[in-house]
Amino acid sequence: MQPIAYTRGHALADALSKRIVIIDGAMGTMIQRLKLSEAQVRGERFKDHGKDLKNNGELLSITRADVIRDIHEAFLAAGSDIIETNTFGATSIAQDDYALGHLARELNLASARLAREAADKFSTPDKPRFVAGALGPTPRTASISPDVNDPGARNVDFEQLRAAYFEQVQALVEGGADLLLVETIFDTLNAKAALFAIDEYFTQSGERLPLIVSGTVTDASGRILSGQTVAAFWYSVRHARPLAVGLNCALGAALMRPYIQELSRVAGDTYISCYPNAGLPNPMSETGFDETPEVTARLLHEFAAEGLINIVGGCCGTTPAHIGAIREAVTPLATRSLRHAASNVPGVPA
Repeated sequence: MQPIAYTRGHALADALSKRIVIIDGAMGTMIQRLKLSEAQVRGERFKDHGKDLKNNGELLSITRADVIRDIHEAFLAAGSDIIETNTFGATSIAQDDYALGHLARELNLASARLAREAADKFSTPDKPRFVAGALGPTPRTASISPDVNDPGARNVDFEQLRAAYFEQVQALVEGGADLLLVETIFDTLNAKAALFAIDEYFTQSGERLPLIVSGTVTDASGRILSGQTVAAFWYSVRHARPLAVGLNCALGAALMRPYIQELSRVAGDTYISCYPNAGLPNPMSETGFDETPEVTARLLHEFAAEGLINIVGGCCGTTPAHIGAIREAVTPLATRSLRHAASNVPGVPA
């Protein structure tokens, strides 16, 4: 089997072979800190919309592009190599909660273009910056019943997820994404619908981008919400041949450590990403989480020193200050070495 030939993002694969790469922090945290009003989120275009939109951060890519642009640039200034598009909840399925599902393509296209502009502004020949098209899990799960009295009930199916993700992928790539990031995976069946849609797009377009797949261990059970262990999760998604696989969200670095260790062991021939929350929720904190930049950076320095990670950053509660501290903490350290498979293709074990 030949190595994957990427039409975009090939420089990212090169960077990962040489150093630890920095991904950005929490878009949602940064938006929440601004305390925007309902009217500010709606803008003139949606002033008469029939549902509350204050919590629809993805809509800001249309109504307040300046806000999203400033957040991207703050993370880039802090040293991020990769910034995520503001599209975590931008599928038609997620936007249907706001009666805006018909805007999914427009939201993803606008968000990708904003991230592309910011990344290009900060890129240099020696330090290119990359745009990750972010695909979130949607607020629905294909594996778990939403009704405790009816275990067989489902509020979404595989085909609905596949169609929504395909629409999202098309717009993200058109808008300028260098790679795709299927993240915060709590249901592997949802993720497999996203991976199916991505592969379908790659086949139809003739274009292949690097892929990062990131799961979420929800608690001390060491399992994602739909029941898989970290190892089982990896064996379920490795067919997609991701450039990197990792964990994000739900846990801070201290609690995430044993699961990153396990993933690093079982996915020995694939790069490992890790972007935890800033510790535990803390409503008294400015960010809503309890870890300062220094604490998060110290913990992730330990991950790097142990040789566990190739991509590192932050999820909920992490700010540009966290990312800057993480960058300083891990930059002197070597990136994790791969155990190359005979196929020489990331994600396919020998």
